[in-house]
Amino acid sequence: MIKRIAVLTTGGDAPGMNAAIRAVVRCAINNKLEVMGVFRGWWGLINEELKLLDHHSVSGIINLGGTILKTARCPEFQTVEGQNRAYQTLKKNSIDGLVIIGGGGSFRAAHEFYKKYKVPCIGIPASIDNDINGIDVTIGSDTAINTALAAIDNIRDTATSMERIFVVEVMGRESGYIALQVALAGGCEDAIIPERRFDLESICHDIVEGNLRGKISWIIVVAEGAGSAFDIAKKITEMTGLESRPVVLGHIQRGGRPSAFSRTQAATLGEAAVECLLQGESDKAVTIKDGKIILIDLEFAITKKKLDVDSWYNLIRVLT
Repeated sequence: MIKRIAVLTTGGDAPGMNAAIRAVVRCAINNKLEVMGVFRGWWGLINEELKLLDHHSVSGIINLGGTILKTARCPEFQTVEGQNRAYQTLKKNSIDGLVIIGGGGSFRAAHEFYKKYKVPCIGIPASIDNDINGIDVTIGSDTAINTALAAIDNIRDTATSMERIFVVEVMGRESGYIALQVALAGGCEDAIIPERRFDLESICHDIVEGNLRGKISWIIVVAEGAGSAFDIAKKITEMTGLESRPVVLGHIQRGGRPSAFSRTQAATLGEAAVECLLQGESDKAVTIKDGKIILIDLEFAITKKKLDVDSWYNLIRVLT
């Protein structure tokens, strides 16, 4: 019988994590469970950095970006010694199950931990890259897109006024999801993403032709995993003779107030994670698909997600 659970946020932070923590804590308490908050992800589990959370502990956090539990990368958890120390922490503190709020790397670690120690683990997908397989949208990705879009809208103003080309770099080491969504919603002229090879000569040819037709501004969105805004802007200037400026949005996409969608999604999935543990589920992730709560295996969730990038990209080009 589960009496005490622990909640932790791991990997990169995402807007809505706090809303998920709040939901897990209050839904667990409503079910007569105790909740331990683990600070700094797996690192905190290894080093026993825990705190008993109550209803008041999560008051006033639903609107905050980041995570009150902090997060950190933890290479030590990839070692047998690190994992064993984490398991001993769970035993010492009578923790019967884990709720892991994070992305693909977090779920991979949770899956390996479950296989070795059979500790019940439920994942809540939170990642601005929307890179969890079998899931339509992860917590935080909607907010990150809207944050980047607001910046793109501002850049559009100055691009038009100054008659310049802007190359805007967004996050996405292995996924072009943010870049594609922002480029489509922002009316941008092109997107460079890891999933597609890009031809800079072709892009420059389009820019020059557009310039001859009287097109005075151009915005290209590039995912960080596909190239550097500085390098691409420099090459465009050299190849076209037109002034190009790089902009790197960076970590502003991770922060800020979570959108209504990110908050409601986090609340719903937080409740679902607690219910799953109570029902004896483990090694699963909770998500919403077609308006319904579904469970997927962590092993499936961490496989490479395939996005329909061609349809989005082609639409961006058609609308240019």
